[in-house]
Formats: sequence, C-alpha cells, structure tokens
Amino acid sequence: MATAVCARFLFQRSTHGFLFSSRVVPALSSPFLSRAHRLGPSDDEMYQRTSVSVMQKEPGSGVMIYSYSSRGFNIDGNKVLGPCAVLPPAILQWNVGSHNDITEESVSLFHMLEPRIEILVLGTGSRVERINPLVLALLKRKGIAVEVQDTPNACATFNFMTSERRVVAAGLIPPPVSTALSLKEE
Repeated sequence: MATAVCARFLFQRSTHGFLFSSRVVPALSSPFLSRAHRLGPSDDEMYQRTSVSVMQKEPGSGVMIYSYSSRGFNIDGNKVLGPCAVLPPAILQWNVGSHNDITEESVSLFHMLEPRIEILVLGTGSRVERINPLVLALLKRKGIAVEVQDTPNACATFNFMTSERRVVAAGLIPPPVSTALSLKEE
C-alpha cells in the first residue's frame, strides 16, 4: 500500500516538473516553505500574547513589585499608598511628591544602607523626567549606579534585577491617572 501511495505521489508531481523535468519545483509548494511568506498570528504561537504567573517564589529572591496604580503599589502583597522606597530589607513611604522633590536629602537613605546597594532605580511617574545633576553626582560619588525611568519600566527593571539577585533599591512615584481614554461629552 505504501508503494502505491508513493507511486501516485511521484506520478502527480511528475506532471508539474518535479521528477522528469529540467525545471526544479519544490516538492511541497506551500506558503510556509517560501522565504517571502511572513508569519502572522494564525501561523505561529510566537505571535500570541502570553502572560507569566509566579507559581512559587524562590526563597530569598527579595521583594517583587506585582502591580502599580495612580494610588500606589502592590509589593509582595503589601499595599503601599503614594511614593515609596523599596529597599532590600524594607518598604518605606518616600516623602516626595514629584521628580522635582528628589533631592540630595531625599536620596540620603539609599546611600546609608548596609549592605551597600549597587543600583538605584528611580521611577518618575508616567514619563522619564530629568533628575537634578547634583543628586546624580552625589550617588555616583557614593558608588551607586542610577537608572531613571518612567514608573512602569522602573518596576519591571527592579523586578528583573531582584530576580538576578542584585543588590538593588527603587524610589518610585506612582504615575498619575491617565486621561488618554477619557471621553468628552458635547
């Protein structure tokens, strides 16, 4: 039976120039074998959205930021309202209202820590804001690298570095309520 199927396949392909012609045609002409074919959402699982859930947190992996809102943060199941400082041993309220309030005094708690932190991730709200150069120079003198980002990316960076077991701290300002999707009635 296999011989009959194989012979029928070869006979059908021979009329298209597969076996007995000088012209070479791919055995299975399909858009999936063509180099010009671009994969789309229906072609591959790679294009489908995925989500990751932490089933069991590794012991000793440090704190993780699970979510944020305009009101505050969910850090390891603790609801923190307003700006916060996430340090290796603790989560503290941070007395800043905006990126303009980040001063040498407000970052002093980050360079007084033992063990010394390697990186300070600053989340400045809904967009990246410029930090006072004197503050950055102070932290550099103390041997602390600074990463200034918008708060959503700062949370992700903090989680990533924590998962790598780096000694990292974060100063986070919640992003304001987005007005991009508000409707105006006229």
